Amino acid sequence: MRILCIGDVVGKVGSEFLRQRLPSLKKLKKIDMTICNGENSSDGNGITPSSADFIFSSGVDVITLGNHAFRRKEFYSYLDEKEYIIRPANFPNSTTPGVGYCIFDMGRISVGVINVMGNSFMDNILDCPFRTMDKVLEKVKDCKITVVDFHAEATGEKRAMGFYLDGKVSAVFGTHTHVQTSDNEILPNGTGYITDVGMTGPVNSVLGVKPEIIINKLRNKLPQRFDYGEGECKMDCIIFDIDESTGKTVDTEILELR
Repeated sequence: MRILCIGDVVGKVGSEFLRQRLPSLKKLKKIDMTICNGENSSDGNGITPSSADFIFSSGVDVITLGNHAFRRKEFYSYLDEKEYIIRPANFPNSTTPGVGYCIFDMGRISVGVINVMGNSFMDNILDCPFRTMDKVLEKVKDCKITVVDFHAEATGEKRAMGFYLDGKVSAVFGTHTHVQTSDNEILPNGTGYITDVGMTGPVNSVLGVKPEIIINKLRNKLPQRFDYGEGECKMDCIIFDIDESTGKTVDTEILELR
């Protein structure tokens, strides 16, 4: 099975580029399933029902989220209604809408998808992501194939999670930093891994935002309105080739489409 995982989609410009490139990529690479991080897909930060619908209609099967999952209140009911959009599992279930995992039924096989968020250098200090994974893995234990989006800032925390889950899940891909890393690999016990899959959005930007805005924020130490960059775009992604009989990754391929 070939599973495509796409880096954080940034704003309307990133969403539209996703729609332009995804269908042909899926056909060319014979993709069976597509997972995409969409927490920044709405202009003005966060995700809305309309931006999520746009991503789904562009050919994505499961949308994962992160620290901006609850930025837009109009999105709360959508999270409860839609089965294949998930927020980090270590948000408190008693007070936040949505769930942190889903089981995607493909007929011949079901794929478990889990979303969890790191604690290091993040605004929201949540339940321990490692202990959270222990609990959620029990809920998808009947899935031969399981893929995890670990939405985290620190590369060390991401690497640690990869080795913690090695042999327990099929693949782990990191999101949040918007910069694709070159460490795609298969860990010793058969789990495919990348520290960060990257971003879908404007090339001439700082993590999707106009460079001058970020420069002013860093120099002047004052809040800035984040407007997304324009011009040429890219779509960062990774393909995990997974053996359906074992649930282990047998190959990985990182891509940057322009």
